[in-house]
Amino acid sequence: MAKAANLVWVLALLLLAVAAASPRLNPKDIVVDADLDYGSFRGAYSDEYNITHWTTVPFVAPPVGRNRFRAPQPLPPLRPSASPALHNASRPFPMCPQREASGDEDCLYLGVYGRPWTTAERRANRLRPVVVVFFGGGFIRGSAALGLPPAAYPVLNVSEANNVLFVYPNYRTNAFGFLAGRDVGADAGSDTNAGLLDQQAALRWVQRYIHAFGGDAGSVSIWGQSAGGGGVLAQVVASSRRSSSAASGNETAPPLFHRAMASSPYWPKTYRYDAPEPQALYDDLVRRVGCEDDKNDTSARAGSDTLACLKAVDVQALRTASLAITADRDATATSSYAWAPVLDDTFLRQPLSSLTRTQQQGGRGASAGAGTLRAGFATYNTHEGENFVPTWLFPKRAANATADDDGRQFHTWLLRYLPTLNADDVAQVGRLYPLTGDVEDGRGADRAYSDGNPFGRAGLVYRDVTLACPAYWMTTLAATSWLAEYSISPAKHASDTYWWNTVDKAQKTDPLHYNSYAGALASFFATGDPNANKLTASSVPGLHDTTAGEEWAITADGFATWSLAQLQTRCDFWLSIAPRVSI
Repeated sequence: MAKAANLVWVLALLLLAVAAASPRLNPKDIVVDADLDYGSFRGAYSDEYNITHWTTVPFVAPPVGRNRFRAPQPLPPLRPSASPALHNASRPFPMCPQREASGDEDCLYLGVYGRPWTTAERRANRLRPVVVVFFGGGFIRGSAALGLPPAAYPVLNVSEANNVLFVYPNYRTNAFGFLAGRDVGADAGSDTNAGLLDQQAALRWVQRYIHAFGGDAGSVSIWGQSAGGGGVLAQVVASSRRSSSAASGNETAPPLFHRAMASSPYWPKTYRYDAPEPQALYDDLVRRVGCEDDKNDTSARAGSDTLACLKAVDVQALRTASLAITADRDATATSSYAWAPVLDDTFLRQPLSSLTRTQQQGGRGASAGAGTLRAGFATYNTHEGENFVPTWLFPKRAANATADDDGRQFHTWLLRYLPTLNADDVAQVGRLYPLTGDVEDGRGADRAYSDGNPFGRAGLVYRDVTLACPAYWMTTLAATSWLAEYSISPAKHASDTYWWNTVDKAQKTDPLHYNSYAGALASFFATGDPNANKLTASSVPGLHDTTAGEEWAITADGFATWSLAQLQTRCDFWLSIAPRVSI
């Protein structure tokens, strides 16, 4: 207990010391009121962290009633035009329905925070670059609610040189945000990928309103980790259509964002909305909540379709069924969650892999469209695939176990995870992912992904297919781009968030890693170049553009430059068979 108390005290002192570096202002000179055309919102100033923050700003209408499973709808005015009343925007907002909490469907709010914006800066229209952050959680959970210190505060606080404004929007997850199937696609009042459309609505809100908070709508980055990074990939893919339309003169709207950062982006298999896989989820949900069509039913629901029933069913019944479906899919050892983005005919029209192939044929940045994605930055972690493969691949080995036994276990998992692989595909996987081998440049024993055990081997396959290759592919869609690999043990999924998401004592005790890593992120968000405001000595390696065939390595000893050759070879293989395995 005493040790825990001492740690809390040390962290408290650290927070005060870190924030104390910024000059303090007269509270009367700090803008905390944002006047929008649908309402006025009063935020708050934190002297402890030297930030202003608005934590409860609605950006679309509540997705309730007939708006369930529907693209976000415009928010009606929150006040009569004659009323100047301010809404308290410093309270927390609820989670959307998910497994951690019952949640509330009226959950589409966003938070904004940054260093204080002064009245003098507002008069001079001095605006800051904006970072819109999508939370992670496998598309089944998560929340954008901000506390103090807020998420990503270490990125803002790493230096005074990078003064950016963060926006954290909520979006719907699990069945509420990613229900697909024929009925959803055919219904004029429903939409697939509702959660991704929530994200896009937040980006549109930024374009229209962020100036009232001191943000520059002409300098917007999007960022996310895990499924949040998957959201970034989805917005990049969707933006390719906007940029193509603009280039042909069919669309004149400005781009919704200009830079994209994806940290360990979770990009699962993407099926068409009416494919058997998403349709099976829809049918399962209908069955679990009792919405099957029943011609003998004489109740008021008789004759109604299943989707209308799903829209009317109790929110907790729907949440419980969605959770049960997720749990059942986890138990099948296929390394796949239930709910995920799907291909549709309006928002996500093509897979990331297809867009990447178009880029390879047309030249770098061609598929992203001129002026849309100016810069891309992505990261992945060396052993993060091991978070997603079943533990039965790592058993206590019998004394007489052989390499053939290990190979059979690996192939059993592989064909459950990617059941459409053919014999030639399986053989090539065996060559690219041998039972014992190293990852990337192969320097050192800590780089080994497998010591004769199928667990690490499967982990690397999963990492490449779902995390690392999507990260790499996204970088090829930007005019300039960088890729980084986090390799500090254990280098599992989310291990790297230690340096940039929450305040930790290592940010004081290990300034090399903190200043280099968080500093690169901050510089990218502020300038579009992770090297522009480099915080470390010239002897510390910076990032090389991915066109050089190199990545930035974050290791226990510091930083290095590693070859991308191995990763590129494996990703090229997955790209070549992507249509067959729905990558």
